[in-house]
Amino acid sequence: MLKIFVWGVICFCLALAPSYAKQIAIVIDDVGNHERDLELLNLPGQLSFSILPHTPYSQLFARLASKENKELLLHVPMQSIENKVLGPGALTLKMNKWQLQTTLGHALATLPQVRGVNNHMGSALTQYITPMNWTMEVLKKRGLFFLDSRTTEQTQAQHAANLYGVRNIGRHVFLDNVPTEDALQSQLTQLKLLAQSQDSAIAIAHPYPTTISFLNKALPELIAQGFELVPVSQLVQHKYIQLAQQQNTHLPNNRRGIK
Repeated sequence: MLKIFVWGVICFCLALAPSYAKQIAIVIDDVGNHERDLELLNLPGQLSFSILPHTPYSQLFARLASKENKELLLHVPMQSIENKVLGPGALTLKMNKWQLQTTLGHALATLPQVRGVNNHMGSALTQYITPMNWTMEVLKKRGLFFLDSRTTEQTQAQHAANLYGVRNIGRHVFLDNVPTEDALQSQLTQLKLLAQSQDSAIAIAHPYPTTISFLNKALPELIAQGFELVPVSQLVQHKYIQLAQQQNTHLPNNRRGIK
């Protein structure tokens, strides 16, 4: 009887859950290197910001953003295929478990305000399940989610996150791989189409002057068009509500509280 009652409560709560239609999360990556990054906090709407560890303005940005209830992620540098310069706090394939987890733990300790983590570059590291497992072990202990920037189609990051019970989600669109206004508009159109077809979508952008100028104009228009700008954690939560609903519909009636 207790199990039936519990499942009944779950069904009732899920039935009352709000609808999620045309929601968009935009994450601004690469924050922390420049004083001008502080101006990102003037952008309209609920955006999320991913901060590079151990950068000159990382902690100041985090403090100011927290005062304004802006959502923050840690933007962890991870080894790329091209072996680009990653900056401090980078995770590489040469690291053993202790080195990787210590490096990640130190970066997280400098930015206690973050709610999640995503990868900076990482097209080499995220292809390997072992370093991703070590990464997710840290995030699980700290109760953080993972946003896969999906810098490679061969990424193992979300698979590892699922193995360790870390809530996770993947990026859909890069807004400014080509930082021109025409390209930005084209990518934003793609983002809106995705949000309309699947109720929500996630974009990543960067603090380029062209991008910031574009977003200052585009974000109010986006809201006026009926899209809702939300923190990326809200779409992570939505994903797991949907999964719970799907699992519930596949349970036998007696497990769902139905006689």
